[in-house]
Amino acid sequence: MLNFGRFSRLASAITGAAVLSTLAAVAVRADDTATFITEQKMTEYLAKDRLIGAKVHDSDGKIIGDIEDLIVGNDDHVVGVVMGVGGILGLGEKKVGVTTSALQLEVTDGKMHVIMPAATKEALTSAPAFKRVSPKKGLYERAVEKGEELRDKSAVTAKDAMDAAKEKSGPAFERAKKAAQDVIDQAREAAKPAAPAPAPVSTPAPSATP
Repeated sequence: MLNFGRFSRLASAITGAAVLSTLAAVAVRADDTATFITEQKMTEYLAKDRLIGAKVHDSDGKIIGDIEDLIVGNDDHVVGVVMGVGGILGLGEKKVGVTTSALQLEVTDGKMHVIMPAATKEALTSAPAFKRVSPKKGLYERAVEKGEELRDKSAVTAKDAMDAAKEKSGPAFERAKKAAQDVIDQAREAAKPAAPAPAPVSTPAPSATP
């Protein structure tokens, strides 16, 4: 059985979007080998694979809710989770915050089992709803951010492709440019109007002698 205290130390580096601040702190190093993680270790897992969406059970094994998000503290450690409890098919569901110390994690056959031993129907019903510091982003705001992301990524890609094409063409590009300029100069020369021919000089006829 895993205690959530140990999990909170591990999850701080692998909880995806929930702990971007951790990844940003690691990424300040100049050495790529210290910045990028090439593959997942056998002792690691991704929160979206095992934890986010995991069902929470009581001590009798009954499902009492599911984990929807992680609460991360200033030290980048997971201090709690946001659980969805009650309701039917997501309707009327209440969000409650639960500390990590109130949960136990068990991994069996690669599956995460989350247990809240002290959970009771009465406790969950009377628990206060979890309050967010900032409101959840709406559909329009997320769409705008996604558009900006795609724009920035495509701009970088286009610039890289143009630079690569220029570098690859090299001297051939310059020769083609010079040949094109020569053709333009020749065309301009041919288009100049021809100089007019000189007018013929007439010689007066000799006058008759009377």
